[in-house]
Amino acid sequence: MNLLSLHSLTVRRGECPVVDGVTLSVGPGECVGLIGPNGAGKTSLLRGALGLLPHEGTSNLSRMAPAARALQAAFLPQGRDIAWPVSVEDVVSLGRGPHLRNDKADAAAVTRALARMGLESYRHRTATQLSGGEQARVLIARCLAQDTPLLLADEPVAGLDPEAQIKTMQVFEGLAREGRAVVASIHDLGLAARHCTRLVMLHQGRLVADGAPREVLTDQNLAQVFGVRGYHAETEDGPVFLPMGVVR
Repeated sequence: MNLLSLHSLTVRRGECPVVDGVTLSVGPGECVGLIGPNGAGKTSLLRGALGLLPHEGTSNLSRMAPAARALQAAFLPQGRDIAWPVSVEDVVSLGRGPHLRNDKADAAAVTRALARMGLESYRHRTATQLSGGEQARVLIARCLAQDTPLLLADEPVAGLDPEAQIKTMQVFEGLAREGRAVVASIHDLGLAARHCTRLVMLHQGRLVADGAPREVLTDQNLAQVFGVRGYHAETEDGPVFLPMGVVR
């Protein structure tokens, strides 16, 4: 069973395809890192898959009615602004909107989400008074409270400190182990290599590599897509990858 199925997905900006004929399936248990340089089409792919942008081709999510889609997939966009001075608990509770109201189940889901993101002590704080990184974690928790089989996240660790980045990626790994799936666009290739079960590399809107991290982060792909060379190592703590220099 696939939680995300795209076939020849194309998103255009005017006449120019910014996502060009991408076919992709994601199943339960996968933590997928969507990688590529700026302008590669990562955000457009996620938004097109959800039906938030006009597109050609097919997406199983975009064919769903909005209410059904909200029960299938949670979406974390790049924008992290919290506009209203409400409590962290109230922001996270917004994730329960797609579900029929059940006070006990809703409260439990919010508590789990806060705990996963290390925000238990923030529950009653005013969200707009938090730092940018703390607000980002609150919005991730809101997606977790939505309790969907699939999470699509656009640069979820951008702006987080190193500890929060690692812990967030560990949360995504945990979701995959539970039989859910995560697709997250990530610029930090080291985090992607360490925590993702699979990488999908985009370049100029096209899918150019799809597979295990070591299979995707090859010298040829790094040079062609990112213009860099990299360093790989296997350690007791897991795989390590670092961009080391520019090749063009």
